[in-house]
Amino acid sequence: MIWHRPALAGTRLIRSRSALAGWLDRAAGAAGAAGAAGAAGAARAAAAAASGMESNTSSSLENLATAPLNQIQETISDNCVVIFSKTSCSYCTMAKKLFHDMNVNYKVVELDLLEYGNQFQDALYKMTGGRTVPRIFVNGTFIGGATDTHRLHKEGKLLPLVHQCYLKKSKRKEFQ
Repeated sequence: MIWHRPALAGTRLIRSRSALAGWLDRAAGAAGAAGAAGAAGAARAAAAAASGMESNTSSSLENLATAPLNQIQETISDNCVVIFSKTSCSYCTMAKKLFHDMNVNYKVVELDLLEYGNQFQDALYKMTGGRTVPRIFVNGTFIGGATDTHRLHKEGKLLPLVHQCYLKKSKRKEFQ
């Protein structure tokens, strides 16, 4: 497992960078470059950076609105376990500890460390019906928060869900 220390996280750690982190870096760079142009300019620049090209304002704003949802879906499909978290949340810490103690690799996205964390939280609300964290996905499926995850673990259902994902991914590698 490769761990990187994010620039804004102080002593917090997150897993290796994904397309999500790359998109955020590009969006943050574009937003910083457009700082003098105001919020609307930053939004257009971030959307242009995310799409890889300049375009008209309405298209750029549409890309900015759909980009978090697309990046969340991509992150979920690329990882067996994804925890959308905040560094100050004790329930998030409890959920991460559960997976750590089970020796299960997981992807953490710390929403409070992302410049566009609120947009990601809004997209998670649209996907799951809740804004609270943690928002935990296993094998591409939303399983709930920390309490739901602990309940699944106590019922003996969590580890089989994780194993299903690893089996599915290993089968895909065999056929490639």
